[in-house]
This record gives sequence, structure tokens and C-alpha cells, in this order.
Amino acid sequence: MSPLQRIVAFLRSPRGQQLVARGRRELAKPENQRRLRQLAARLSRRR
Repeated sequence: MSPLQRIVAFLRSPRGQQLVARGRRELAKPENQRRLRQLAARLSRRR
């Protein structure tokens, strides 16, 4: 099984679904959105 197939299988598992839901809840928070925008801006300036 390739690494990508293993990741896809994990994400479809109950534990993977729990992690996806948690990630979506965290991304819905304005503070985390701000942090991600800052990180993206820093990374884009490096290029």
C-alpha cells in the first residue's frame, strides 16, 4: 500500500474523521485564521 493510500484510508476511518472534524472546528476560530494568514504571508515573502 502506498503512503498516499494509507493516508486516504486513515482519513476515512473513524479516528481520521474525528481529526478532520477537530481541524475544521479549529479553523473556524478567528484567532487561528489570523495565525494561518500570518504564516502564509511569511512563507510567501521568502520566495
